[in-house]
Amino acid sequence: MATVLTPAPDAQPAVTEQGPRRKLWTRAEYQRLEESGLPGVERLELVEGELIDKMGQNQPHALSVTCIVAWLNQVFGWRFVMFASPIDVSPEDNPTSEPEPDAMVLKRDLSQFPTDNPRPDDLHLVVEVSDSSLGWDLSTKAGLYARAGVVEYWVLDVVARRLIVHRDPSEGIYKTILVRGQNDPIAPLAAPQAEFRPADAFIA
Repeated sequence: MATVLTPAPDAQPAVTEQGPRRKLWTRAEYQRLEESGLPGVERLELVEGELIDKMGQNQPHALSVTCIVAWLNQVFGWRFVMFASPIDVSPEDNPTSEPEPDAMVLKRDLSQFPTDNPRPDDLHLVVEVSDSSLGWDLSTKAGLYARAGVVEYWVLDVVARRLIVHRDPSEGIYKTILVRGQNDPIAPLAAPQAEFRPADAFIA
């Protein structure tokens, strides 16, 4: 569940005909905000200059994240799976975006990233678990990952109990989008022998 926090905490809104002016953050500004020790900063994610509250998750969302991370660990090994961690995106988006996917599969052992974020070419798969944030994840996040060249992007739709698979990034969009119902199997490109059913990520 994502909530856009605008205007930013230190912004001074100026009323115009278009409404309040919104402050867009850079990664450098966001890093200074993190270093300030301001309470609640750890809950925020920077996407296209906006500060997103990433902690507004309900129990079904949290359980689905736990389930899909467990499945990815089983398939790829826990040293190649990270969750709720930041990644780099495309050079043009990096200055104002540092998304934190719900889960990701690395091409290299996680020990290779002691200080630096994984880059797009370090990633086999990025996963977002969506309930009320579905539109955001299918538009803004999908565009961000496609422009970065993330080869495969999954959106687990908790409400409709389905999986939306994005592949073949080109010219800022995913050319192939597949929808799988809760009992329809699909395998990640990086593990074609491993079948995943969306139902496996739902407890109830």
